[in-house]
Amino acid sequence: MVRTSYLLLGLVLLAGCSSKPHIVVGSKNFTEQVVLAEIIAQQIEKQTGIPVERKIDLGGTLLAHEALKSGSIDLYPEYTGTALTAILKRPISKDPNTVLSEVRQGYAQWHLSWLDPFGFNNTFAMVVRTAEAQQQHLTNLTEAAKRPQAWKLGVGYEFVERPDGLEGLKKAYNLRINGAPVTMDLGLLYTALQNGTIEMGAGSATDARLTDSEFTALADDRHYFPPYECAIVVRDQTLAQFPQIRPALGKLAGRISDGTMRQLNAEVDRKHRSAADVARDFLAQGGKP
Repeated sequence: MVRTSYLLLGLVLLAGCSSKPHIVVGSKNFTEQVVLAEIIAQQIEKQTGIPVERKIDLGGTLLAHEALKSGSIDLYPEYTGTALTAILKRPISKDPNTVLSEVRQGYAQWHLSWLDPFGFNNTFAMVVRTAEAQQQHLTNLTEAAKRPQAWKLGVGYEFVERPDGLEGLKKAYNLRINGAPVTMDLGLLYTALQNGTIEMGAGSATDARLTDSEFTALADDRHYFPPYECAIVVRDQTLAQFPQIRPALGKLAGRISDGTMRQLNAEVDRKHRSAADVARDFLAQGGKP
């Protein structure tokens, strides 16, 4: 009996020793988020030596936010415009610094902190085929709205209903649409542009397909779309427990431009590389994809 008791005690102690303090990095369920989560995780491991657990592909915004609040994850990348409208339910604002300040103040109620943004803005991008843009001399949405013919438009399912979506865009530019927009999964948007099903699509500024010269994003010259700067949201408790991660992650601030994020996404989506390998190369090359 004594030996058995000692054996059980030893197993319990061993189990306790094996659960070392670690950080859990999360992400939503699309390529860009997974790549960023890997960059964050590898940066923590490389700079601090703290073990990192990955909980990627969690789902959408609300699921990731609840996981952060509950402590299931310690941090994840989020977008300022998404936080402002989807989480805080506040009106759209156009100024990036104002939006960042508002979300920082709003998230304090949950003891969550926003670090400085990565440097890219994953806002909406109205995309056309480059050949058509060149033929009609189109570089921005004001010019596109002056086209004699109405546009055949393709959008994601949410774009029609969003407060920063279709109706506001039409009013801001007096953009004429040929019938109801074609709603589709965003993964089909560029194929629809290629085959002529649509003439303009509501994509994202960091879409991997925008690395292809076949497509052009028209400038939002009236600044209709709000900012969607990406930054790391982290639990205050985690920052207190692991203070060394703040300066480590601070080194990522301002390191990723729109073009760089597009290229990182393309490495995964178009070249079929793993997010872990893409992140490793990015960090090894000093912030270049």
